[in-house]
Amino acid sequence: MADRLRTEPYFEALRRAVRPGSIVVDIGTGTGVHALLACKLGARRVYAIEPSDAVEVARAIAEANGFGDRMECIQALSTDVTLPERADVVVSDLRGAVPLFDGHISSIVDARQRLLAPGGTLIPTRDVLCLAVAEAPDVHDAIVSTWDHNPLALDMRAAKDLALNQVHWAAVAREQLLTTPEQWAILDYTSIEDKNIRGNVVLAVQRSGRGHGLAHWFEATLLDEVEFSVGPGEPDNVYGRPFLPWPRPVALTIGDEIHVELRADRNGGDYVWTWRTRIVDCQGHASTKAEFEQSTFFSTPLSRRQLRLFREDHAPELNGGGRVDHLILGSMDRRVPLGKIAEDVHHRFPARYPSRSQALARVRELAGKYADERQDQARPSSASHPHRSRPHPA
Repeated sequence: MADRLRTEPYFEALRRAVRPGSIVVDIGTGTGVHALLACKLGARRVYAIEPSDAVEVARAIAEANGFGDRMECIQALSTDVTLPERADVVVSDLRGAVPLFDGHISSIVDARQRLLAPGGTLIPTRDVLCLAVAEAPDVHDAIVSTWDHNPLALDMRAAKDLALNQVHWAAVAREQLLTTPEQWAILDYTSIEDKNIRGNVVLAVQRSGRGHGLAHWFEATLLDEVEFSVGPGEPDNVYGRPFLPWPRPVALTIGDEIHVELRADRNGGDYVWTWRTRIVDCQGHASTKAEFEQSTFFSTPLSRRQLRLFREDHAPELNGGGRVDHLILGSMDRRVPLGKIAEDVHHRFPARYPSRSQALARVRELAGKYADERQDQARPSSASHPHRSRPHPA
């Protein structure tokens, strides 16, 4: 709430979009700020969706402000939720440091297709991803100095290579930019389908200096004329700013061009970032000053064991922890009570879980992750009012 760079545009967008009687869905509600504002603006019904336990805070605040009868808090991923009616407004802020974060795009596409009424309003409507070359010696030195100048006088280049293929976070100032900023991708949430993003951009050097990497940020359009940017020169904010380092600094002069191919490919629950850079000296014969190919794929060491286990023809066998989880999940699938499952785990795996309470902790952890919320809601229980009756810590 204290980050005015973000909150004030969101509040203005909601003021423009929510009308008395509106149906609103807030995805990733957290403590419920956007949902609460929608209630204050006269929404007839607000569905506040949040997978974490913060949803209980949102529920308590809704009650305290007299919105408990209009604001329904749902603890789940939005992609797992089915609502009885479609929304006039869907609002979300599922971004991390960049909009390409976790399941952001997939969640927005699903909400647009299933939760939003025809002609309804999405907030935000668009994010633009921007790049510029930065002169950031302190940032670059912090990434590589540990490996270049370690006190043991060891060759640590293998670790340095990993660090140079990671996305880092740094507050680069506007005066540190050597090129004009350019857009490399536009995420139009009203039509986007593909969660993998790629783009090509040419950055023109406007000030001579030493380039150390690529500053990255986004500019958001929540509704027409309701916008904000988290780029260089803007105040510190909840998002932060990614920095894609180059393997080494490169001397740049006015007129040079930096050709960048950037892509972000969803792989499981995260993105693999790849940035290819070619620096062209346009003063002479358009010769290449430097060329780099980097990817977060190269930032994680893969052991020989992992490579063997991940082969498609490998037939794995469950280890001890896997056998425990197999027992727990199989019992949950048969609707066995958690206490009984914990007793079975303690009895069958006493070396791993010497007490029932230790076994119950693991059972509860998996139940919290995999239990079908719809089945739980269908069975009335005091557990549906955790502020009235809480489970015993044992």
